[in-house]
Amino acid sequence: MSVQPFFPALLQLMMEPRLKPRSVMLQGTGSDVGKTVLVAGLCRLATRRGISVRSFKPQNMSNNAAVADIPLADGTGGEIGRAQWLQALACGVPSSVHMNPVLLKPQSETGSQIIVHGKVWGAAKGRDYQRLKPQLLGAVMESYHELQSQCDLVIVEGAGSPAEINLREGDIANMGFATAANVPVVLVGDIDRGGVIASIVGTHTILPDKDRKMIRGYLINKFRGDVSLFDRGLEQITEFTGWPSLGVIPYLPDVTRLPAEDSVALEQTIAQSGEGDVIAIPVLSRISNFDDIDPLKLQPGVRVVFVKPEDAWPQNAKLVVLPGSKSTIADLNQIKALGWDREILNHVTRGGYVIGICGGYQMLGNVVKDPDGIEGAEREARGLGLLDVETVLVPSKTVLNSSASDVRSGLPLSGYEIHMGRTTGVNCDNPMIHINNKADGAISSDGKVRGCYLHGMFATDAWREDLLRQMGFNISAVNYKAEVEIALDALANHLEPLVDPRIFQL
Repeated sequence: MSVQPFFPALLQLMMEPRLKPRSVMLQGTGSDVGKTVLVAGLCRLATRRGISVRSFKPQNMSNNAAVADIPLADGTGGEIGRAQWLQALACGVPSSVHMNPVLLKPQSETGSQIIVHGKVWGAAKGRDYQRLKPQLLGAVMESYHELQSQCDLVIVEGAGSPAEINLREGDIANMGFATAANVPVVLVGDIDRGGVIASIVGTHTILPDKDRKMIRGYLINKFRGDVSLFDRGLEQITEFTGWPSLGVIPYLPDVTRLPAEDSVALEQTIAQSGEGDVIAIPVLSRISNFDDIDPLKLQPGVRVVFVKPEDAWPQNAKLVVLPGSKSTIADLNQIKALGWDREILNHVTRGGYVIGICGGYQMLGNVVKDPDGIEGAEREARGLGLLDVETVLVPSKTVLNSSASDVRSGLPLSGYEIHMGRTTGVNCDNPMIHINNKADGAISSDGKVRGCYLHGMFATDAWREDLLRQMGFNISAVNYKAEVEIALDALANHLEPLVDPRIFQL
């Protein structure tokens, strides 16, 4: 398959003297067109060429959060989107809250928790947030200028689409930021989902003139097959819009080895993965930090099965992992409504294992209480009763990168904490791990059910492999973190021949 040079015209806009340090922004014709992956790939490619680069996303909406590597001034951790943590890894630098100054964490169908510079700023329903956005532009610009002071190049990722003109007033995620910061824009269209010509031409048609002038060209992403077959399509897009084609990027298979950004991307990756003994993952409505599962997906000897509401429960699973949740009570009620509580109980009765992480750990107890109405109107819900513990949700949030050790094996592990609950009870006297030298989590008396508050623990290879072998899995070793690095390098390798060799010569 032939490919067209990627961003051959981008050199000119990045070399404009008014852009110091230079910046470019990737915006999409819609969500999940591949902006996050392209930013990560370009960041890794720039880094390999010796350019100091930072990624930046003014506003992200995702329950897949990370704790930034650089602590806040008060010594506590700050939350950012997990995708920005990955992009920092691609840049070869520690992640900071400035890479994602505004993070929205959906906790109901209409409302989200608002994180600003890593801290809880408030909560708002969608309509109310539209009125709040102008107040957050200052925080966005502060972070952008901070990143500019650290590097030669800032690659900015938009959110959603600039074509959502109903949300343009007060916008900080797309054209509102681009115009305020005077950053040129490349529009990314996803040909894999169909209608890419209409989506790009339609975006040109409905944008106001001020926003339209910020776009310097377009990029076609996720192309499959012979690129030359789309030559006429590129010409037609340019005829309608006046924007030059900056290239066509083929579908990149290595993307599947990188963490999914949000629930939209998750929906496309929840098919069975791997070969071997089964680990079942219930897909909950408010699932969060689902990249906890990624090391299991890449583990040889394991088949991960994501169980959706319409699916039959896998009766042959050796392990069930209950992931985190942004709304524990709502997801707990969903489990019971679907009859998954009975399936999980039957699984344990057959000798299967269960691990709950954060919200999943809370669900395993006898009861979850929400006296302050943090998650909503329902103040208490019966748990699954597989651990003799109870949880009380509290307003204060724990946000930390943490070192830990497994109580049973003594093996070290690492991860991070993001939670708003306190769990106590009889089984807490038999903790699963020690976090920062303090007992955390619980193990049932028969050892079949366990849970804790540590996200990211499956990324610790020796501990993960020891745990799975203890549970009867026949596995071989794999270095998960090395696999992520390999995937980032492979992504950069794919982009290398498509990128004008002068693009990063600053």
